[in-house]
Amino acid sequence: MESLQGKAVVVAGATRGAGRAIAVELGAAGATVFVGGRSTRGRKSVIGRDETIEETAELVTAAGGRGVAIRCDFTDPADVDAFRAAVESEVDGLDVLVDDVWGGELDTQFGPFWEQDLTRQLRLWDNSVRAHLVTLHRLLPLLVRKPGGLLVEVTDGDNDEYYPGSLAYDSVKVAIRRFGTVLAKELEPHGGTSVAVTPGFLRSEQMLDHFGVTEENWRDAIAQEPHYALSETPYYLARGIRALAEDPTRNRFTGQALASWTLMHEYATTDLDGSRPDWGRWYREIVQPGKDPKEADASLYR
Repeated sequence: MESLQGKAVVVAGATRGAGRAIAVELGAAGATVFVGGRSTRGRKSVIGRDETIEETAELVTAAGGRGVAIRCDFTDPADVDAFRAAVESEVDGLDVLVDDVWGGELDTQFGPFWEQDLTRQLRLWDNSVRAHLVTLHRLLPLLVRKPGGLLVEVTDGDNDEYYPGSLAYDSVKVAIRRFGTVLAKELEPHGGTSVAVTPGFLRSEQMLDHFGVTEENWRDAIAQEPHYALSETPYYLARGIRALAEDPTRNRFTGQALASWTLMHEYATTDLDGSRPDWGRWYREIVQPGKDPKEADASLYR
């Protein structure tokens, strides 16, 4: 493995969840991490949550890296231009670009598409796919300045078997996964690696709030949602991405969709509690066959 000391990283969408954890883990490996997002201490995003990019940058620095918070609305090309200028004022190029932009919390709806509000579904697309396209268009030139850069597109799902119950949401996540595949071809002349990554059942700040639990008592939510027994913290995926970034032979994965559990099998990563949740196996053996999760021994999948 190679140290990320002296490496320059951008994590777009690093306010909370997987983005925050990825920024912290790459910082812990020694990188300078430019943290982008809309929520600051002086100005919340429309999502209205309390997490901020300043907090994420401070966590990066505390972990051993250098965190730099830069407010940015990644749907706005002018904002991303300003973000890029701020990054270029400090570094000549990027070694890692993590595209974790997601602003669809308020607009994700489930059920038949034709019964959903079209304005919200189009806004979901803008806040995710459009944001990824703008981010990639403006920031990939920084990544290709250095040979061998790593692009990470964060999505949901590593194949087309999983359907989350929402056409718009599904189309967004499939498109972003496809970006990881297609850009592998475009980064090849620059020696770059491009992958899409997905967590399993993510135990993010927002999901904990949804179930009315904390990280300390998260198991209480299993009574509401039995599959939560296989949930994972954002740091599980983040540790896999850190291992990928440190791997000098990572190009063997270019163009692939990687999951937290596939990264675990490759790099022997663990979650914060030392467990190794295998949501992929749980999905194949419990969810897909329609078995009762209450009758399954979740410890055998962790």
